[in-house]
Amino acid sequence: MTKRVLITGSSRGIGKAIALKLAASGHDIAMHFHSNQTAADATKAELEQLGIKVSCLQFDIADRSAVKQAIEQDIEQYGAYYGVVLNAGINADTAFPAMTESEWDSVVHTNLDGFYNVIHPTVMPMVQGRQGGRIITLASVSGIAGNRGQVNYSASKAGIIGATKALSLELAKRKITVNCIAPGLIETDMVSDIPKEMVNTIVPMRRMGKPSEIAGLANYLMSEDAAYITRQVISVNGGMI
Repeated sequence: MTKRVLITGSSRGIGKAIALKLAASGHDIAMHFHSNQTAADATKAELEQLGIKVSCLQFDIADRSAVKQAIEQDIEQYGAYYGVVLNAGINADTAFPAMTESEWDSVVHTNLDGFYNVIHPTVMPMVQGRQGGRIITLASVSGIAGNRGQVNYSASKAGIIGATKALSLELAKRKITVNCIAPGLIETDMVSDIPKEMVNTIVPMRRMGKPSEIAGLANYLMSEDAAYITRQVISVNGGMI
């Protein structure tokens, strides 16, 4: 039986890499995007070329009612998810004394509320399916160690880590694992303006990571081989911490 996985923010970047990796492993994909229809269409076409079934959901992860409606409709049409990858999020970096209320609110509410908004409507169908399951959240090195100019982002990602650990305890007896991947500097649009000299200074491996290196871990955590791994935060950061 083919297992279906929902991946938020999967039209590009890390989310796309995860979607392609899981599709190559034979999972059907429910891909999500917020606003970039062109990127979503291109990713959907790539996924379909791998011979798997793809559904496409569009919503803002901060819009609770829109998320709930889209996910419930997708589940009603195609069935419950075996796995969920909570990848989508935003940042708005600035020094804390200069941080506006909207910069704080938008980042904290989008990233942390997104945990509830996306995962809550998926959990009971997963439990009722009695097939076990996998939930993977994406945090950040900033959520573990903190980072200058990212008090809002660090707070939201630290919250994701706490929520992940707590949820794992509730779902462990259902054979649903809940783990967190905490990337460091990965080659995506979010960090495209960081100079190479700075990367060499703060990353012991002296390079950024690749989205495929996050996808490889997500693929493992989604597999049967990872059935006894839960409540873990796994860093992929080239030795930053």
